[in-house]
Amino acid sequence: MIVLDANILIRAVLGKRVRQLLETYAAHGIRFYAPEVAYTDAEKYLPALLAKRGKSNSDVSATLAYLQSLVEPIGEEAYGLFEADAWQRLQGRDEEDWPVLATALSLSCAIWTEDTDFFGTGVAVWTSDRVEIFLKEQSKPDDLEEF
Repeated sequence: MIVLDANILIRAVLGKRVRQLLETYAAHGIRFYAPEVAYTDAEKYLPALLAKRGKSNSDVSATLAYLQSLVEPIGEEAYGLFEADAWQRLQGRDEEDWPVLATALSLSCAIWTEDTDFFGTGVAVWTSDRVEIFLKEQSKPDDLEEF
């Protein structure tokens, strides 16, 4: 299990590698989660990012809907009890990221992000260039032979 930050959802839309990792490891039993607000943030920022790249944003909603089949959205009712703890751990950093940390705390799992604000918060943090190490370790033992 691992919780994704909005920047990873955005990478899954903009590029191929993150989406490929999600598809591959979801098929091997890894469960991915993201707070619902991460999807809201991704939907908010993607049109401008796509425009900068000269790409159409017409498929953003469909792509994010597809990602929800791989990355389960988690509502605040599931992680809200951890809000104060998450705010405290993020104090002096980007406290607005509290839902991602609170989700990780509620599920007792790691975070996948490109945001350094999560380092030192008491949960394991993985970046895209290293996350496959974690994903392989979490895969079912029988599945490792396929990699």
